[in-house]
Amino acid sequence: MGKCDGRCTLLVICSLQLVAALQRQVFDFLGYQWAPILANFLHIMAVILGMFGTVQFRFRYLIFYAVWLVLWVGWNSFIICFYLEVGNLSQDRDFLMTFNTSLHRSWWMEHGPGCLVTPVLDSPIAPDDHHVITVSGCLLDYQYIEVLSSAVQVLLALFGFVYACYVSKVFQDDEDSFDFIGGFDSYGYQPPQKSSHLQLQPLYTAG
Repeated sequence: MGKCDGRCTLLVICSLQLVAALQRQVFDFLGYQWAPILANFLHIMAVILGMFGTVQFRFRYLIFYAVWLVLWVGWNSFIICFYLEVGNLSQDRDFLMTFNTSLHRSWWMEHGPGCLVTPVLDSPIAPDDHHVITVSGCLLDYQYIEVLSSAVQVLLALFGFVYACYVSKVFQDDEDSFDFIGGFDSYGYQPPQKSSHLQLQPLYTAG
């Protein structure tokens, strides 16, 4: 019963992680955030692998999933620190998220709740093929939306890590107990042996 409950809970957590990652991937694509896009893709693959390991009783897949969650927590912690500009981190360093391929920032910067976007015409600081805008009236600034999104990812990852360790421990204990009783050998099963000599018996018939 405990193993079933743990597996079901882990599958629910993985499903929530998958939905949250896909939702985040869509908005990162809209904002041309290439570094988060790559990280989200790897996370989606790891979550799918974790779900497969949970369903198929694959101990090693769950270990890989748990190790990835540690890296995922570290990445999202970096995202939180980046948008809150902790230490020497600054949002002006666009190359951290876009690999220095564009000047785009978070999609939520212009499309946050209540945001009013006003274009600035003929701005002398606008690069070629770009325009300058001002954003005002946002109910929640885009950096806090990104922080909340990363915080949800961290929370799900922590729960996933705990349950992945628990379920993998249950799987390992089951394997050890099966090996301890000797598997199928405990039933004394022996395969049929072929005789190398054929013994002929006389055949008597009534005359």
